[in-house]
Amino acid sequence: MTIEILYDANPREWPAYKQAIPAALKARGIDHNFSRAVLPSDADYVVYSPSGGIHDFTPFTRARAIVSLWAGVEKIVGNETLTQPLTRMIDPGLTQGMIEWVTGHVLRYHLGMDVHLASQSGDVWAEDVIPPLASERPVSILGLGALGAACGQSLARLGFPVMGWSRSHKSIPGIACTSGANGLKKCLQGAEILILLLPETRETHNILNAQTLKLMPQGARILNPGRGGLINDDALLAALDSGQIAHATLDVFREEPLPKPHPYWAHPQVTVTPHIASATRTSTAAIAAAETIAAFERGETPPNLVDRNLGY
Repeated sequence: MTIEILYDANPREWPAYKQAIPAALKARGIDHNFSRAVLPSDADYVVYSPSGGIHDFTPFTRARAIVSLWAGVEKIVGNETLTQPLTRMIDPGLTQGMIEWVTGHVLRYHLGMDVHLASQSGDVWAEDVIPPLASERPVSILGLGALGAACGQSLARLGFPVMGWSRSHKSIPGIACTSGANGLKKCLQGAEILILLLPETRETHNILNAQTLKLMPQGARILNPGRGGLINDDALLAALDSGQIAHATLDVFREEPLPKPHPYWAHPQVTVTPHIASATRTSTAAIAAAETIAAFERGETPPNLVDRNLGY
C-alpha cells in the first residue's frame, strides 16, 4: 500500500529533501508518494518545520504523525489544532554538529584564545596567560537530553569535570547528574563554563535571570546553543556589564535573525553566531525522518515522540 507523505518545511530545502527522503524510504521498503502537493485529507504523514506553511492541522484527519525536521518543537507543541502524534528530530548528524560547536567554544574559553588573538595586534608576548588543565576547569550543562548528554560526555573525555542538570534525575556515565532546585543551584555555583541545552518550556523560560546569574562564579562564561528564551536578555547584559559574567557566546535568540539594533551585536563581551551550532543536515535528517515513519508503519512508538505534557 502506498502511503502519502506531504512535505511542508522550508521551500528552499525541498530540492534536497525530495531526493534524500524517498531514497531513505525506499531503502526501508516503504512504498510512498512524497510530494508538496498531497492534499491534507490524503496525507498519512507530514514532514514538517515551522518554516513551512501549515498552521491549522484540523484538515489532516488521516495523518498518523507530524514528523518535524527540527529538534525544537516549542513553535508547534502548543498548537491547539494539532491532535496528531508529533515527533522531533533526533539525528546523529545534528548531535555531532552540536558536540563540535560546544567543544570548540569551550576550548576557546578554556585556553584563553581571545587573549592570544588580541595580543597579535600589539605584538604582546602574553606568556602569563596559561590555562589550567581541563581537570581544573568545571563545566556545567543545563539539559541532559540526547544533545546535552553527548556534549557532556565528550567534554568529560577531554578531562573536564562535568556536572549536568535536568528536570528529572538521570544517570549518565562521565557526568555528575543533578536535578531539582538544589541541583540547579549546585550546577550554577560550580560552573566556570555553563552550557544551555534545555528545551524551552514554561519551567525553563528565563531560567537564567538576575537571581540565577548571581549564583555563578564571578567571571564565568556562558554558551547558549539551546533556546533564546532560556535567558533573560536584560539580566545577562547587566551581568556582563558588572563583570559577574565575563563573556557569553549565543547561538539562539528570541527573535531571529537577531535585529541589528540589539545590544548583543555591539557588546564586547558577547559573541553572536547565527543559529548554526547544530544545523540540520539533509543527508542524516532524511534518514532520521524515514526511520520515524518506518517505526509508525511497524506499529511501534518511535523514541522521538513528543510528550505534550512536558513540551518536548
